[in-house]
Amino acid sequence: MFYLKQRVGMKRFLIVGATLFALASCVPSKQYNDLKASQEKCENERQELTNANRKLTADNDELKADLESMSKKYAQLKSDTIDLGREMRITRQKQSELDKRNQDLLKRLNQASTQGSAENRKLVKILRDTQEELLAKEDRLRELEKQLNAKEKRLNDLEKELKLREARVEELESIIAEKDAAVRALKDRISNALLGFKDKGLTVEQKNGKIYVSLEAKLLFPSGSTAVNAEGKKALIDLAEVIKDEEDITILVEGHTDTDPFNGSGAIKDNWDLSVIRATSVVKIMTTEGKMDQAMLTAAGRGEYMPIEPNNTAEGKAKNRRIEIILTPNLDKLFEIINE
Repeated sequence: MFYLKQRVGMKRFLIVGATLFALASCVPSKQYNDLKASQEKCENERQELTNANRKLTADNDELKADLESMSKKYAQLKSDTIDLGREMRITRQKQSELDKRNQDLLKRLNQASTQGSAENRKLVKILRDTQEELLAKEDRLRELEKQLNAKEKRLNDLEKELKLREARVEELESIIAEKDAAVRALKDRISNALLGFKDKGLTVEQKNGKIYVSLEAKLLFPSGSTAVNAEGKKALIDLAEVIKDEEDITILVEGHTDTDPFNGSGAIKDNWDLSVIRATSVVKIMTTEGKMDQAMLTAAGRGEYMPIEPNNTAEGKAKNRRIEIILTPNLDKLFEIINE
């Protein structure tokens, strides 16, 4: 299960990291403080989402474990009830045999009433022992009936609870399957819309319940630049056209670089700054020219710290210089079911 794992309604933010320090001398103090506060808020939200993801996975595992444990208890209780019923049948059979024996002894006692007192005393003793044994069997039978009734009640209660748990798991799995199907369908629509860019450094992949649209930097930016080129704009606008009306997703735009030091000048001091501003440039294209709701998008810079290939070859570095647009389904319904 595994899925899962950001909530809807994330506010648009920029992970500006080192950029704040670099820009501190270039912006007014109030603006710098606002940016710093925004960064701290974004980090808090990211941590909340991470914790929520972990809780969702743990709660789902716990729910399934509880269901399995309850199923075992139900099976054991059912087996105990069957054993108890078997013991009751045996006890009733023995009680019937003792009752018959008691009747035979009474008959013999009546027949022997004309005989000597010694024979009578012998029959009376046997009769008394038989009656005591019969009474003990009757007591045991009543106790067994009491236990059986209690176990049957517990069995019925457990069966009801088991059905409720099964219903919750089925509902949870149904929503997960529905989300998976929706994600697959959206992934197919995105792939079809961006088919013309397939051999130009663009890939669309579904994993961990999310959709990853990866665009190599060569498709979007001239070398060392943060301005999106014409072909990159077309790809982003085509993507925005497909996803702008989706209500149950959140979108994270991440900028990534290789390990080569940034040698530019101005406000951008290093790869961290470059990744942040490139991600922001992509968000601006998708919200202005792509007409997307700004609340759907989050821009983040990862610098050189999340490579997908080794940086010891030109090909690897080219793969690492990229923008990743990550689409995550809304999981609020799953949290509601788990928290019930």
